[in-house]
Amino acid sequence: MNETIRDILTKVGGLPVPVADLADDSDLYTSGLSSFASVQVMLAIEEKFDIEFPDNLLNRKSFASIAAIEGTIRQILKAREAA
Repeated sequence: MNETIRDILTKVGGLPVPVADLADDSDLYTSGLSSFASVQVMLAIEEKFDIEFPDNLLNRKSFASIAAIEGTIRQILKAREAA
């Protein structure tokens, strides 16, 4: 999952730094992720993982780092399995 997220960030994140150089807990917004790019990342993640972000997870915290994105995806997948 981590590599997939990194690939998506590389393709649509528009970061001015190489995604490979970022730690999992690096702040993506400090690293240059814009609000527009975060929406692009969200859409790409939804398509790749066949999920939909619920309104309560559409916030800056969910996309703050690679680890945060991974945790958010796992939370969505877990909720889907429980349903």
